[in-house]
Amino acid sequence: MLHWQRVRATVQTRTAHLAPTTRAMLWAAGAGSLFSLLNALMRELSLHVDPFQAQFLRYLCGLLVLLPIVLHRGFAAYRPHNVGGQFLRGGAHTLGLALWFIALPRIPLADMTAIGFTTPIFIMIGARLAFGEPMRWERWIATLAGLAGVLIVVGPALSGSGGVFHLVMLASAPVFAASFLITKALTRYETTGTILVWQSITVACLSLPLALLHWQAIGAWQWAAFMLTGVLGSAGHYCLTRSFTRADISATQSVKFLDLVWSALLGFILFADVPTLSTLIGGTIICAGTVWLARRESHSTRS
Repeated sequence: MLHWQRVRATVQTRTAHLAPTTRAMLWAAGAGSLFSLLNALMRELSLHVDPFQAQFLRYLCGLLVLLPIVLHRGFAAYRPHNVGGQFLRGGAHTLGLALWFIALPRIPLADMTAIGFTTPIFIMIGARLAFGEPMRWERWIATLAGLAGVLIVVGPALSGSGGVFHLVMLASAPVFAASFLITKALTRYETTGTILVWQSITVACLSLPLALLHWQAIGAWQWAAFMLTGVLGSAGHYCLTRSFTRADISATQSVKFLDLVWSALLGFILFADVPTLSTLIGGTIICAGTVWLARRESHSTRS
């Protein structure tokens, strides 16, 4: 325990000089890497388990992962100030997940990735309308650069076949954006831990009726995999919520495009997939836009 306290103190000391927006972008980048691992695992599980059951088990296992921490600190530490807000956020996220899981096993991974990157656009628009966040030109340029990089990477791989499931996946993007915007609002008076715990509670509760419709028995390895999704998902949402507490939500959205870089790295490490030239070019544009925005936001904050 003492060792980890020293490590945490060292990390806090080394990052103390960073601007709040830069730290928020680092938290968001960490969340993206964890979600990339999570998405790869969930796609494999959803091919063998009903999508709604997979959705429920992912959040049930997330709650089981958090339960020892909750018991150690006491339930009072996680009592929300606004239960209705927690269920509103859980309802929005459950709806987005339902749409996402319906389409997940039925469209190509490249198409899913490209469609998912429309979420930051909805978030930035929503942040402007809901919170009055300033939409400085740097944020728009970085986001558009990231989107251009994504299109360069996935463009050659897009099926072009269209279909209803592509529209279902696209419909999930603004719903997820609404969920993240509600999370940003909750961070004004709720702790990161409270939001994380109640997300698992609300999504698990709201997903259970759908899961029971086509419930099937699962094996030991699948239970182990779902427990791993609980760890990855909880850690990812913790990082994401921490990023929301550090800076404007619109300032961190360009980092979302780094998810494509994480996916390419995972494909190479786990499946020996060699990145194509378009992946290298698009990834360079994504990274350049993200680093440039971080420097601009850092200078703007200090001035």
